[in-house]
Amino acid sequence: MSGPIQPPDTECEDEPLARVEAREGRSTEVGGLPVARVLPTKGRRTVGAWCFVDLLGPMDAVDPDPLEVGPHPHIGLSTVTWLLEGEAIHTDSLGTEQAIRPGQLNLMTAGHGIAHAELAAALPFRGVQLWVAQPERTRHDQARFEHLDDLPQLELDHADALVFVGALPGATSPARTDTELLGVDLQLRRGTTVVPTDPGYKLAVVPLEGRLKVGEAIVEPGWIGLVPTGVDELPVEAEHDHGRALVLGGTPLGERIQMWWNFVARDRDEISDAYRQWRDRTDRFAAVPSRLERIEAPVPPWMAAED
Repeated sequence: MSGPIQPPDTECEDEPLARVEAREGRSTEVGGLPVARVLPTKGRRTVGAWCFVDLLGPMDAVDPDPLEVGPHPHIGLSTVTWLLEGEAIHTDSLGTEQAIRPGQLNLMTAGHGIAHAELAAALPFRGVQLWVAQPERTRHDQARFEHLDDLPQLELDHADALVFVGALPGATSPARTDTELLGVDLQLRRGTTVVPTDPGYKLAVVPLEGRLKVGEAIVEPGWIGLVPTGVDELPVEAEHDHGRALVLGGTPLGERIQMWWNFVARDRDEISDAYRQWRDRTDRFAAVPSRLERIEAPVPPWMAAED
């Protein structure tokens, strides 16, 4: 259910923030499913090491197209799959076949290279697909996959928090991370919830249900609320009696990344190599046991004359 990065996504650069700012996502489509892409966005390429956030669905209730994303490759990133409704089947070149349902986490780390496919298995279907950029020290490692269905929960004032990545005081996710990260699913009730956060983290709030007030900013579904560093208590309030949001954060990656299609790298040469190796079906990306059609990579624009 991941990617691909498209030209508007590559033009985003990180800008300093003086206050919480709401940024509108843009509409696209992945595997027949409507998507609101909220990261990257204008003025923000990354939030900590989080570098990509797609809100998937919902499907058309009358005439739904199945989510079918055929085998495609990744390098230099971890995919974090978080479902809100339905069920999906993940298969990959490690030989994994894993169903995922709401409240469970699929974490696939590409390292030097992996390929995978995704298929919706139950309707209605809605979810979030996120990418985490790997740091230099791990991005050339072997690929790996983990599925977690027992994640810690925490009760905050006016909210229940499910910690799927990282930690809040009293709740630590068992998910492996390469940098300091935070990923929390908040089920909000009436009143203001104060989320304890690390002042060294970059933070973002992604509404999943209902309008939210984040600090002094109003953030709509399909938007993202960007939070400046230096915040150790993040106030989040639902407009009505119920709301839902992801709180994402982490220490700044400290490395400039280059993203194109389904690859996260440091320069064009790395992306060109990965493109050729996927095109030529080399051992870098093993076969995926899937009935879905393999997705061919578009030619990188800087290689158009060569190909």
